[in-house]
Amino acid sequence: MIRFGIIGTNFITDWFIDTINQLDYVEVTALYSRTESRANEYAESHCIVHTFTSLEEMAKSDVIDAIYIASPNSLHAEQSILFMQHGKHVLCEKPLASNVQEVTRLVEVAKENQVVLLEALRNLFMPNFERVQQAMERIAPVRRAVFNKSQYSSRYDLYKQGKNPNTFNPDFSNGSLMDLGVYLLGPALKLFGQPNDVQASGVKLESGVDGSGTIILSYDGLDVVVMHSKIHATSTPSEIIGEKGRIVIDDIATCDEVRLELRDGTSEIVSESQHAPMSYEIEAFVRAIKAEDTETAVHSATDMIRLADVMTNVRTQLGVVYPADK
Repeated sequence: MIRFGIIGTNFITDWFIDTINQLDYVEVTALYSRTESRANEYAESHCIVHTFTSLEEMAKSDVIDAIYIASPNSLHAEQSILFMQHGKHVLCEKPLASNVQEVTRLVEVAKENQVVLLEALRNLFMPNFERVQQAMERIAPVRRAVFNKSQYSSRYDLYKQGKNPNTFNPDFSNGSLMDLGVYLLGPALKLFGQPNDVQASGVKLESGVDGSGTIILSYDGLDVVVMHSKIHATSTPSEIIGEKGRIVIDDIATCDEVRLELRDGTSEIVSESQHAPMSYEIEAFVRAIKAEDTETAVHSATDMIRLADVMTNVRTQLGVVYPADK
């Protein structure tokens, strides 16, 4: 049984705990919150035995084997390093850190301490993403891919009212790319590898973060277009287009339905029913722990660094700078 501690008391950690409760090889034994009252309240509502208001004490404790980090992006690197240096495995929400320098350091610390470090980019671990990979052989050669994830943030209205929600605050390493674009770039880089060139454009808000953006990844004989936004919405699906047909993905972040359309007019659903979305990344994480490996094949250290490198490149082109970059 792998015992998890969690950092964060928000809707994402609610999902994580609900998923853990459906699995018989993991459990949540501890949580951290900045205030004792919030820690006790949240622990009681989720039947968690141990609570901490000190990250250092939690990292040193013997009541957890691994930590799930769902804190603001700007804290991911510091918190991950603390726990890895105390021998704890780390499953950290996407994006893994603020920039490629931090991610590279995290990978080094994981190897130094022989612990598993994994970015919880859940769509890469879903069975239907594997179905996408398999279907690509039937439309090859692929000539274009268009990945889209745009949804109007409930926090954007607060931002337009002159308030400063975390979602649009560079101090927390936030913005559209970090929140939504990562769901697109992760699969794009996994499917097609290191691009020859990266070109980025977008809407930079007065707060200093990106509200939306478009990225073009150039490969030999192939262009991949990535479009993300938190200031407007669209239901346009994502697609991978080859000379023999195309693959249509309803939502690249969940891959619930994947349809294969061939040039001869035939069409078929190649996706399968998927259960709790977070369960697949948890399973891969635990499998790596049991194998005493510091990384997973699905989202390796090389994959995590490459993703962070492209995202840092994109932000540089847009002029989006975080305190962590300085």
